[in-house]
Amino acid sequence: MSHLKVKSAPCDEFGVVIDITPESAGWKHVGFRMVKLLAGQTYRGREASREACLVVLSGDAHITVRETDFGRVGGRKTVFEDVAPGAVYVPPDEPYRVVAESAVELAVCTAPGSAGFSARTISQDEMVRQVRGTGTNTRYVRNILPEDQPAFSLLVVEVVTPGGHWSSYPPHKHDSARPGDETALEETYYHRINPRQGFACQRVYTDDRRLDEMILVEDEDVVMVPEGYHPVSAAHGYDLYYLNVMAGPTRAWLFHNDRDHAWMLSDSAQSAVR
Repeated sequence: MSHLKVKSAPCDEFGVVIDITPESAGWKHVGFRMVKLLAGQTYRGREASREACLVVLSGDAHITVRETDFGRVGGRKTVFEDVAPGAVYVPPDEPYRVVAESAVELAVCTAPGSAGFSARTISQDEMVRQVRGTGTNTRYVRNILPEDQPAFSLLVVEVVTPGGHWSSYPPHKHDSARPGDETALEETYYHRINPRQGFACQRVYTDDRRLDEMILVEDEDVVMVPEGYHPVSAAHGYDLYYLNVMAGPTRAWLFHNDRDHAWMLSDSAQSAVR
């Protein structure tokens, strides 16, 4: 199995099925934890020197950050329902509690942070559904915590890619700090597939092919992208969802397209696939 792929494990005593830390990933910024709770179960956390975005991917949860009660958060039945998730921003070192009111899938997205931002809910109205691409490159995007919303280094976004379509495509990368052109961002992809017995493929590669892996993705897998281009394809008949967590020294999403494939972004190429 690729060293870039992390598979879900059975729930531990806290409900955690995936726990990627900077130490386990071999990088500096992104942390990703996946928690599954049954109705009535509670998850408690506190991220030392790290900010967090709690994303209720499915189900309903009651969330409290220190003394602030945010009430019921979430509500959608699955990640494939055309509804925004529930989300709460948690500043570094703030204790939080998540009480499941139904079965809950909770993503805990973390990155280095410092004081300066308050805990808050992220309104579902802010997460406007966007359409990117054309033809079989069409996918549907919701920015959960984009760069124009307060945070120290975290960026969080979710994407639904219909079966037979491509995503994160044409291939792009964001692994170099080139002011005004590209930012260095680590990234995780948490994948869900509908129906869940399906699969997708994700390639991660660098220009010099020092890194070049084609990764078979199954339901609930995480692919880590420390560097390089990282396009994804969804198998025919199987819709693909993924949650992206990005972070780096500069909180901006500036990317560089693979020159070999950037031709398809031209006006003539776009017209040909409409």
